[in-house]
Amino acid sequence: MLQFEKFTLSNGLKVLVYSDKTTPMAVVNILYGVGARDEDENRTGFAHLFEHLMFGGSINIPEFDTPLEKVGGENNAFTNNDITNYHITLPAQNIETAFWLESDRMLSLAFSEKSLEVQRKVVIEEFKQRYLNQPYGDAWLCLRPLAFTTHPYKWATIGKDISHIENATMSDVRAFYDKWYNPANAIMVVAGPLETESVKALAEKWFGNINKPHTASHNILQEPEQNGKREMTLEGDVPFRALYQAYHMPGRENPDYRICDLISDLLSNGASSRLYQNLVKEKNYFSNLNGYITGDYDPGLFIIQGELTNGYTFDDVIPAINFEIEEIKKGNFSDRELEKVKNKIESTFEFSKTSCLNNAMNLALYEWMGDADRINHEVEKYLAITKDDICRVAKNIFRDENLSQLLYEPLK
Repeated sequence: MLQFEKFTLSNGLKVLVYSDKTTPMAVVNILYGVGARDEDENRTGFAHLFEHLMFGGSINIPEFDTPLEKVGGENNAFTNNDITNYHITLPAQNIETAFWLESDRMLSLAFSEKSLEVQRKVVIEEFKQRYLNQPYGDAWLCLRPLAFTTHPYKWATIGKDISHIENATMSDVRAFYDKWYNPANAIMVVAGPLETESVKALAEKWFGNINKPHTASHNILQEPEQNGKREMTLEGDVPFRALYQAYHMPGRENPDYRICDLISDLLSNGASSRLYQNLVKEKNYFSNLNGYITGDYDPGLFIIQGELTNGYTFDDVIPAINFEIEEIKKGNFSDRELEKVKNKIESTFEFSKTSCLNNAMNLALYEWMGDADRINHEVEKYLAITKDDICRVAKNIFRDENLSQLLYEPLK
């Protein structure tokens, strides 16, 4: 059980304290409730661009990293479709440095044309490297809008089009900051060998006077049910054929989300999994083949993705994948197989708790989803899943009319 205490400042900032006396290090993690799904379709990539801009200095701190390095700290951040998360790890006796740094950039980020230009170039280069200039890089830029017609999950976190970042103006960036970077849209988790009262005093000192009202709402268009198979073929300078299958699946608030997670492990977690044993190792249809879920808060995607071995065609391999899926639908898997993937999930959860940073990030995420204490009941919910549950959900998810399929062909 992760034991924590929670309080809320008068400006709406939620603060969770996880006391861990086994480490001399402390973590300050701040989650902002804004991700790529909150963007304007004609101005995408802003949540991710902003993650970079937040390290460009604030009014009183021109270099974010310098004071942190002086006290033995390090920091990083990530953005996804749903949230943006920043974390600092440093010796516990220097914890106030993290409060000072995070409060200053929440209150008054330094908006300079130079910083915007530097970070714009960084993001554009990342866009080119990851999506445009590497084999199969554009697959997700095409698969998302194939699977989603309405929901903003139809564009990648980095953005829908590189021109959106190229054309981002200072006023666009300021407006995004003012809209989303507010105490009432943030959750701070402080973890380490600390007492709640001392954290409360620091939170009041550094964040209590930030009076920025949060009025934005998540006006997100929900995806209608897909009622027909969608297919697209790409050609590119790639070494082998590649297959991407995307099935719509429930979001995190739905109990069937966990069942989809278990199904992905049954199919594709490790060298003993069905897809690896039967289609990679035995038949040699694929050089690599994976089944996984996108992990989105709103209804997301169950993905089956692989690169074909030279000489095989899509007509060879797709029926073989369908056979493995049908076996899951029919319940043709042993109790031992199901127990093994449940044990893996339990051990992964328990192992993640050995990291103070993981605990801070996970507590922030679950609090954002409604209640941090839910993290303490996840494993038991996975362990309660039955073979009948898996068959029911597999039959519902793995339907042709729920499938968006991308075939990637090498240039002829």
